[in-house]
Amino acid sequence: MINLLQKIIPLLILILGFTIVNEVRAINMDSTQFQIESGTVNIEENNPGNNSVTLTSTLGQGEIKEFLSNGFVLKEGYQNVYPIVPFSFSISTTSINFGTLMANTPRTQRALISVNFGPVGLYQVAVEEMGKLRAQTGAHIPDTTCNGGSKSCSKTSANLWNSTSAYGFGYAMSGNDIPSDLNSHDYYRPFPDGSLNEIPTTIMSNIEGGNNRQSTITFKANVSPNQESGTYQTFIKFIVTPNF
Repeated sequence: MINLLQKIIPLLILILGFTIVNEVRAINMDSTQFQIESGTVNIEENNPGNNSVTLTSTLGQGEIKEFLSNGFVLKEGYQNVYPIVPFSFSISTTSINFGTLMANTPRTQRALISVNFGPVGLYQVAVEEMGKLRAQTGAHIPDTTCNGGSKSCSKTSANLWNSTSAYGFGYAMSGNDIPSDLNSHDYYRPFPDGSLNEIPTTIMSNIEGGNNRQSTITFKANVSPNQESGTYQTFIKFIVTPNF
């Protein structure tokens, strides 16, 4: 008879990271590999319109055009650069509570991730844990290795995790823009550990932009009969990077 109960309350803290360009050159741009000898300077930008029509315009720029060739698209001009859909990121909850866990009885909790992005550029969402699921006593729940053996998983390669005697903490994904190795039922990965300087792992990405891209992240925990009782927690960090 197993009468050991674990009361485990993991917490999610949402953290966003963005890239910032510190320098912009509008004319005579160069580097060690190229030089642009002539350019244009936009002297005015305006968005006139009424209740049903909006017109965007610039003065001083060259031709506004789209060029297509063998898988490449070149969009020239201000109107072809800015995103029609503003970038946004959201997650349905910032707190995950597994409640009371019993040995050899896996529990899961889910959160919905939503990304809105315009038709230009790319984005990616990466994730890491800030340390293992840990109690105040120092005891911790290990990261999952999935079913183990030939079904072992890693930070970047998911595998089957459906055995009740395979213990640990990990995540699965479903939905838009997720890595192909996670696109199967009961396939999981362990989180990379930021406290050990492990590299965050990409869980969503798209190079073509898009609107209302959604995926579900499923958190899973399973503990052994020898797991020390206590309240366990960690922080999950999401790093969201848009690139226009």
